[in-house]
Amino acid sequence: MKQHILVIGAGFGGMWTALSATRLFDIHGHDDVEVTVLAPQAELRVRPRFYEPNAHQLAAPLGELFDAVGVKFIKGAAETIDVQSKQVGYRDDSGTQQVCSYDKLVLATGSRLAVPNTAGAVEHAFDVDQIEEAVRLENHLKSLKQLPQSKARNTVVVAGGGFTGIETATEMPARLRAILGDAADIEVIIVDRGEKIGASMGAEISVSIALASAEVGVEWRLKSSVVSVDENGVTLADGQRIDAKTVIWTTGVRASSLTEQVPGERDALGRLHVDSHLKVIGQDDIFATGDVAYAASDDIGNHAMMTCQHAIVLGRHAGNNVAAQILGVDPTPYRQPKYVTCLDLGAWGAVYTEGWDRQVKLVRQEGKALKTQINTQWIYPPAANRESAWAAADPLIPIA
Repeated sequence: MKQHILVIGAGFGGMWTALSATRLFDIHGHDDVEVTVLAPQAELRVRPRFYEPNAHQLAAPLGELFDAVGVKFIKGAAETIDVQSKQVGYRDDSGTQQVCSYDKLVLATGSRLAVPNTAGAVEHAFDVDQIEEAVRLENHLKSLKQLPQSKARNTVVVAGGGFTGIETATEMPARLRAILGDAADIEVIIVDRGEKIGASMGAEISVSIALASAEVGVEWRLKSSVVSVDENGVTLADGQRIDAKTVIWTTGVRASSLTEQVPGERDALGRLHVDSHLKVIGQDDIFATGDVAYAASDDIGNHAMMTCQHAIVLGRHAGNNVAAQILGVDPTPYRQPKYVTCLDLGAWGAVYTEGWDRQVKLVRQEGKALKTQINTQWIYPPAANRESAWAAADPLIPIA
């Protein structure tokens, strides 16, 4: 009977895991292992772009790619992991509960926005965390045109001034004007606990964030937080009221809750501690990758972030190493010492940085050109043929 590698998740980590595993088996001429991906859709949802308009278009089909490399796909949502019996319980497309057995498991179920217990946030705030939510936000924005002119209609509050909050906010003035007209008196406000604009991103990059915010029309309310949300706006911690028909929540990401069903140590974000081969510490047959893996990216104390930049490389290594374990060949230790960011800043452009201290290298249109290349080319799946897919799945290819 063939051995079975089950990969849960078809995001950046899961897709690259499947491609990399089949690549190594092909190199060694080993065809006695079945690689299966279990996920709700056979598509890569391009999550880093969900702050953009037309979110419904931001998914790349994976069926032909998986067929090309011999990966089996099961459409379903994983619900339980039984480590002792090596079985994953899932709900299939018809809603029926099913069970899938495995010899080796790779958990690649990603992360979710963890909306806090702020009054009214769940009921009234939007987000851009998942494609369905990004589409819901877009439909809401388009519906604003049907409302009578008011300050609240023309105002968007973004809770959180981190990466997602900044990209969402700086894109928003152009999105609103495309719907409400160029003459609309637009207000976009970021509410953030930081003491200065973009403080969480680092001192050097914050200069570009401040310049861009002023130029595109994004206001910051600093040293503050949202304490309640309703259908007509928000109340801040100091009692200040902002009338707004659109509130977007961008703070607080947490790893998939399925990590809690795997015995092992987890970090504060719910990620499983893994060794340098991405095997869950204490588990011989379970690997974790992407946003569910707490993995050292270098030898000086840095760890992979919950970004596609890291998930792509983590996936390539996880797939290679789970296959290597079956083949009895040397694994490839995960290391990703180079860290870069490319932050979209709307009509102003973008800012590209290198290093964990985010040293600015490109700004404005030079940065925007690179961001466009990343968003439309680099992070998309390879062509659906074996040669190009496997060439791209080599774990030693640098991502940046």
